[in-house]
Amino acid sequence: VYVLLVAGAVTAALHEYVDSAVIFGVVMVNAVVGFIQETRADAALQSLRALVHTEARVVRDGRQRTVSSEDLVPGDLVLVEAGDKVPADVRLLRESELQVDESALTGESVPVEKSEVVLPLATPVADRRNMMFSGTLVTGGSGSGIVIATGSETEIGEIHRLIGTAEVLATPLTAKLASFSKILTVAILGLAAATFALGLARRQDAVETFTAAIALAVGAIPEGLPAAVTITLAIGVARMAKRRAVIRRLPAVETLGSTTVICSDKTGTLTENQMTVRIIWTPGESVDVAGSGYVPAG
Repeated sequence: VYVLLVAGAVTAALHEYVDSAVIFGVVMVNAVVGFIQETRADAALQSLRALVHTEARVVRDGRQRTVSSEDLVPGDLVLVEAGDKVPADVRLLRESELQVDESALTGESVPVEKSEVVLPLATPVADRRNMMFSGTLVTGGSGSGIVIATGSETEIGEIHRLIGTAEVLATPLTAKLASFSKILTVAILGLAAATFALGLARRQDAVETFTAAIALAVGAIPEGLPAAVTITLAIGVARMAKRRAVIRRLPAVETLGSTTVICSDKTGTLTENQMTVRIIWTPGESVDVAGSGYVPAG
């Protein structure tokens, strides 16, 4: 893309406005297709986040009320019971046979028994029995506690922050395209320089020789390659979308197509570690059971 931008600027400087318009048009198509795809993917992700919107029961001014988890602030008194998703990092004040599934945070598939016991500050996250962490699930009992952290300040928020600041690795396709672009740039510049030097050696007009060298360089650039790659990947994204797969970055399509093995911690990713009754058989009939996991509704 950078090579095309330089080529477009050079052709415009040489008053080759048609060629310049074509080159900039290709760059624009490439940018627009990528922008549209990322916008659609972001919209789909926002819709998914809206589906998992959580609420919390709090005590404010001596009255119990239900608020959005986004409206919680440190110092709020939160009440939880079986089936609730913990809305923030909470220090327990009271509990009754409280158990919490922390697999989403620690990977531990067995529910953790909680207690109001006082622990040292250096206690590892997985051993903090007096804490409930945002994103974990209450599997049994009930309890109450004080919110000490919300949003990005929570333990799960810290993980998200680290993921966001992690180095973005190049996919096989982008790595090959980057390598090809470097080789192509060196080759084109070499040919243009050789053409210009040869023209000067033959005592040709310097301006005409320079123009010919630039024309050679511009003509050797495959202007349609970026657009062709982008459109091809966009078609792949559209096909994946029909199979309910949300892909945000276009190059990920090629990487996914080359994947043979996916390693994943199933608990909290593919499963919720919540045994659920789906059908009840009685001597006279069978009954389908609605609902999911430990949520009491259904």
